Amino acid sequence: MVSILSVLGIYRVYGSVLNRSIKKEPVPKHIAIILDGNRRWAINRLTSRQYGHAMGADTAENVLEWCHEIGIKTITLYVLSTENLERSRDEINEIFSLLRDRLEKLLVDERLDRYKIRVTAIGKLELLNPEIRELLARLEARTKEYSGHYLNIAIAYGGRTEIVDSVRKIATSVLAGKIKPDEIDQKTIEQSLYTSFLETPEPDLVIRTSGEERLSGFLLWQSAYAELVFQDEYWPDFRKIDLMRAVRTYQKRSRRYGR
Repeated sequence: MVSILSVLGIYRVYGSVLNRSIKKEPVPKHIAIILDGNRRWAINRLTSRQYGHAMGADTAENVLEWCHEIGIKTITLYVLSTENLERSRDEINEIFSLLRDRLEKLLVDERLDRYKIRVTAIGKLELLNPEIRELLARLEARTKEYSGHYLNIAIAYGGRTEIVDSVRKIATSVLAGKIKPDEIDQKTIEQSLYTSFLETPEPDLVIRTSGEERLSGFLLWQSAYAELVFQDEYWPDFRKIDLMRAVRTYQKRSRRYGR
């Protein structure tokens, strides 16, 4: 039987090889991650749903460090969809309680200052409870001058809703006489999306965990030419080596943008 130490040794060597390999080529400037599988992870381990979400939150915190080490500047994490808000009241309360604790922790995280991380929440924030909205507003205010890294928290987010909001914003500009209908182009839409403030608004790489192979409405417009990587691990089991594997897959692909 292979010992645990032997397995750890193999992973350490593999991780070292991957790390050297990805440093030889450009890494994605912007990665977006669908954090999927917390509940199924908990079921498989015969533990509580709440513990599954907590372990997933731990992984999300680690991703900040991993992305900095790899050299990825912008991260968008799909934390909570508008559809997720339709889950049972008990689960939503658990998620909101966890979010409150982790956002309070993030507020005093020294990495925000050390790495100059700008934190922004994107989504229908009015659907969240006031306490969560206040914490997100404090995070945004605390980091608004930073541009070393960007952490976008997609929360109460839906890709179709984002496009609807974009259309409404453009329609308002048309009614106000600021733009003519025949002047509307792709750039007009891009400038009205939630991610318009970013240096790199469109993700180069989208990762989804848990074995599911769909975007589930995540950054529908922005992901048109993103490379997609689907991994079998449930989100709480996601490791730095899995992130590096996804980056290496991205580097091996030829991005032709339809050409």
